Amino acid sequence: MKCSFMKDKELIKMLLITLSIFCAMTVLRPSLFLSGTNFTSMGYQIPELGLYSAAMTIAMLSGGIDLSIVGIGNLCSIICTYILHYAFVQEYQGIWLVLFIISGILISLAAGAVCGLFNGLVIAYGKITPMLATMATSSIFTGLAIIITGGKPVSKVPPEFTYFGSHAFLYVPLPLWLLAAVLLMTAFIINKTKLGFELKFVGTNLKASSYTGINTKLVQIKTYMISGIICAICGMEILSRTDTAKADYASTYVFQALLCAVLGSTNPNGGFAKISCLALALVSLQFLSSGFNMLRLGGYFKEFTWGLLLIFVLSLNCLNTWLRNRKYVKKN
Repeated sequence: MKCSFMKDKELIKMLLITLSIFCAMTVLRPSLFLSGTNFTSMGYQIPELGLYSAAMTIAMLSGGIDLSIVGIGNLCSIICTYILHYAFVQEYQGIWLVLFIISGILISLAAGAVCGLFNGLVIAYGKITPMLATMATSSIFTGLAIIITGGKPVSKVPPEFTYFGSHAFLYVPLPLWLLAAVLLMTAFIINKTKLGFELKFVGTNLKASSYTGINTKLVQIKTYMISGIICAICGMEILSRTDTAKADYASTYVFQALLCAVLGSTNPNGGFAKISCLALALVSLQFLSSGFNMLRLGGYFKEFTWGLLLIFVLSLNCLNTWLRNRKYVKKN
């Protein structure tokens, strides 16, 4: 009961933060913020950060971190672009076009899994701190992307593929449906599977979990493979929306995904994550970002705000932990 109450408490906190930001932006620019055009635009923007945030959350739940999410996403997007561009140039139609699109998607997903596997092997068997390991692999993946493309953007894929990134179903953008599906699947993995239980156990105490018979190395490898697959999905979603892939796209998403995960009640030390809170954190940050644009506040102001917000949230988490520990000591 106490654990459930704490989870509900986190959800209520995020809900209040989201509503506060919504009300503030509504008061500041009501005609622009409450417009249908603005909400539609946000519906197409949220999935990019949301998918990368889900990948980051999975890694952080295991007690690690994945700073290579954008590098993986861009590399997989480039791989998919080259496959689909060939179909576009050859003007394939019908079954051949479908086969090329399916092949591009599957090969990109496989590439994401391989990148995640590489991260997991380096961390599990190389005994390298996840932050340093994924920082290094991020440079490797980005370097590979630059070598493949020559540092230039690649584009021109079949319109049947880009249709997904620019259309809606039941007035909801298709990429937003994709994000909802990935978040639900992530929540299912965390809360309803053996891997999810092991993830939380490993994230809480890596050494203790090894004594229980859990193959901690395999858990870490699976964790980063799942993260890599989600990054590949994000890279293809961005490709479907922009019809372009490049090696240095959306580099700021690494920090924003980290902020979103922490704001969404993911424990930076591992062991706890709540996808419903992550979803609310995504909405909150998108409200802020759209509001800043309407107030004509520059990108540097947003970067300043994201950094300040991350420090505030981490400080608040530390304070809450200290208060709980102090209360526990007094009680016993």
